[in-house]
Amino acid sequence: MTRQTTIAPDVAAEIDRWLGHLGAERRMSPKTLEAYERDVGQFLAFLAEHLGGPPSLKTLVKLTPADVRAFMASRRSGGAGNRTLMRGLAGARSFARFLERDGKGKVAALAAIRTPKLARSLPKPLAVKDARRVANTEARDGDIRAPWILARDAAVLGLLYGCGLRIAEALLLTRDQAPEPDKLGALTVTGKGNKARMVPVLPQVAKLIADYIALCPQELPSDGPLFIGVRGGPLSPRIVQLAMARLRGALGLPDSATPHALRHSFATHLLARGGDLRSIQELLGHASLSTTQIYTAVDSARLLEVYAAAHPRASS
Repeated sequence: MTRQTTIAPDVAAEIDRWLGHLGAERRMSPKTLEAYERDVGQFLAFLAEHLGGPPSLKTLVKLTPADVRAFMASRRSGGAGNRTLMRGLAGARSFARFLERDGKGKVAALAAIRTPKLARSLPKPLAVKDARRVANTEARDGDIRAPWILARDAAVLGLLYGCGLRIAEALLLTRDQAPEPDKLGALTVTGKGNKARMVPVLPQVAKLIADYIALCPQELPSDGPLFIGVRGGPLSPRIVQLAMARLRGALGLPDSATPHALRHSFATHLLARGGDLRSIQELLGHASLSTTQIYTAVDSARLLEVYAAAHPRASS
């Protein structure tokens, strides 16, 4: 079914206004907007079949919890897991809240349904020695790619572990934000929700960036991206992921050793050395302290592993 056949005109008009609001006011990325539109489209497509026609705004207001449960059951039968269901409900509820704020009625049925629970998995940080090797240019010995590319990859991965950045945050940096080499400096990065935060940059990380800049064969305009691809455009996150995949093979690291695992490693290693949660929260750019608290569970889990491996009675 196409959007024209599964969505009534009055609902389609509100979806366009809702997406415009999310993009302009909430500053959501195009990919997030695309996911929200897709999730709401799936919900409305099910309702069109379930109710015998595209639901209008008045129909949405009259939905019952049984209608929403039927949608969830249909998605489950199609192989959707709890995470997919949770995301789909989040999109539908966001649209419902927009309709209510705009005076188009309250879709109470969506609020009456419990969100599926997720089994929360712990982050998988690297061991300290492995995290250090990832940002070490010597770990790339034997790699036949151009030296400037190897230096670039080392600098990006060094930022992820040394500053706890997300890939997107590192790749948004401009040339004029590059820290001075061999000095303790700071970076202002733009994180989720377009929120800016300041993070310290270790001299070792600043040197990795300086080495890359010195080797880079292309001009880096002051207001242009700091990290570029082979053709001179902004570096793609996929290239960073591939660089990490190469290192996994070269260093014998587990599949869990991803670029984002370096951010987990940053937080876990700080906590293990006495860093307080509030400071780590600020450095990571977490909106809620509860998000940061998961690293206490990681630290406790590692402590138990060490105890089980080292205590004389653990194996008896």
